[in-house]
Order: sequence, then structure tokens, then C-alpha cells
Amino acid sequence: MRIVEFTPSPDQYVWTFGGAEPVLEVAPGTAMRLWTEDAFAGRVTSATDRPSEVLNPKELNPQTGPFHVTGAEPGDTLAVHIVSLEPARDWAASTTIPLFGALTGTDRTAGLQAPLPELTWIYAVDRAASSATFVAHDSDFTWELPLAPMLGTLGVAPALREVRTTLVPDYFGGNMDTPELRAGTTVYLGVNVDGAAFSVGDGHYRQGEGETCGTALEGAMNVTLIVDLIKGHAPAWPRMEHDDALLTVGSARPLEDAWRCSQVEMVRWLGELYGLTTMDAYQLCSQLCRSPLANVVDVNYSAVTKIHKTLLPPTDPYRGMHRLMRQRAGELT
Repeated sequence: MRIVEFTPSPDQYVWTFGGAEPVLEVAPGTAMRLWTEDAFAGRVTSATDRPSEVLNPKELNPQTGPFHVTGAEPGDTLAVHIVSLEPARDWAASTTIPLFGALTGTDRTAGLQAPLPELTWIYAVDRAASSATFVAHDSDFTWELPLAPMLGTLGVAPALREVRTTLVPDYFGGNMDTPELRAGTTVYLGVNVDGAAFSVGDGHYRQGEGETCGTALEGAMNVTLIVDLIKGHAPAWPRMEHDDALLTVGSARPLEDAWRCSQVEMVRWLGELYGLTTMDAYQLCSQLCRSPLANVVDVNYSAVTKIHKTLLPPTDPYRGMHRLMRQRAGELT
């Protein structure tokens, strides 16, 4: 298996899905060892930093990539398996930002009340112990949180020459912010342009479902991936698979529309896997699915539909692509 290593310099960061030239071309079956910067582009480093003073709002969620996948054409399915996610720093940052987050007034839910306070928390990270320390601002309370590394963003270029900011999740993946984007997960994305032009970034050392305050434990990440290609069979919305479950992600506003998109995609997938009619797949999904939230703070919200494999007849989606990826990952580690 070919292994490619790439660490971007700051001038190589990409701030959009679509509209950027590929930094590398990789063949299907390639393993990639990458480094990603945090969502703040490394600009938040102290508990005294105020996001409104140190951040550039046009430069958030820097992406590593995009990468051109040899042979990928519109209508194909890109398969990206996350082999490992390792924190690249001994600290992480989280903030509250004025008019941003799920429990504050925003520019879209305007009111006369003042924004919530603008604060920054710096978490000391013990990589050996796989923990991060929460330190309260207004008391002497501290607590150790277990690390649960994930990627906030993984996406391909949109269709029709569209260019979207890296803050956006949509049918092309993007800033989905789901904890399911973790080591051991295979992500299936529909290809919209020649080469797919996929990129990754926005490493989180942990995040609760919903990303309630708008930021996770944001940190630079060492990322190991394996990329492959399935000709045809492009899903309308991102699909994911890990050893325990099948998952689909929908992104939209309002939140119920994001949930509906993820549900419809799962109904379609069950139909494909088991030869079911739409109504029979609808009934099966209704009785088996769970609906964890991904984010309720971004430009679009993201909702996940999840079905545990133990509740379904044995199946091997995409001719066993996830199983093959797990075998390859074992060779790397």
C-alpha cells in the first residue's frame, strides 16, 4: 500500500469546499498521513484571548487538501476510512463567540438581549493519559475529560462549480461536526467533480453531540486515512459505516429538515441493501433507528440517523469496502 505524507504550510490552507486547486493526486487504495490545523487557524492560544480580536472570520476551519483522486468521476462514491486521529498538541481551545452558538441569540434569532460573554477556555491535554483538563473561569472547579478525537470536517467539492465556505455542511459532507467522524469509521461521499477534490480538517479532541456552545476542544491533529473509490452508486447524502453501525448524515435548516434528509438517505440505503420497497424500508428504519445530533450551530445544522448492525441481517455494504479498509488499517498499525 502506497503511503503519502503531507503537512500544509499556512499559505496552503484552503478555506472552501470547491474552487481550490488540488495539492496532490492520489490513487485509490492510498494511505495518507496528514496534519491539520485547528478551527481557529492556531490563533487562539490563551484563556485571555478574545475571539473577536484574534480571529479572522474569513479564515476558519482551515482544510488540508484538496486531494485529487485518480479516476474519480461525478456519480462515483469516494470512500475515506479514518485509521487514526492523534492530538498534535498538548493543549486545546474552546470559546464562546458573540451571536454564535445554540443557547444564545444570533443574527438570525435577533433579540434585544446582549450577547453571552466572550470567553476562552484552554484545556491542558495529557496525550499519554488520553485526557484533557477543564478549568472553570469563575470558581476553582476542575475536571478531567477523556479524549475522544474526531474530525469536524471531511468533504468533497460541490457540484456545478459551486464554492462553499468550510463552515458549511451539506450533501458534499463538509463541516458535519459529528463525533461519529472518528477512528474506525468509513465515510462514503458522492463525487461531484473529476478527482473528487476532498479535504479534511477541524480536529476536535472531544465534542458533545450538538456542539452546543459552537466550539469543541479545538486542536491540531495528526490524521491517518485510507482513500478508495467505488465506481457509481453515489449517495445523495453522506453515509458512514463502522464496525457497530450504519449511519447517514443530513444537513439543512431548520433542524427537522436535516433530520429528514438523514432519514430519507437511510431508507434508501436499507432499500439497496435488502431489496426492500421504499415503504418497507421506511417501516424498518422507523423501528430501528436512533437520531443523534451532530451540530445545531453551523450555517446548516447536521443530524445523524444511526442503526446498529446487530439489529439488522448481516450485510456488507459496497461489496465489503469497510471490511477491506479495516484490514488495510491493520496493516498500517
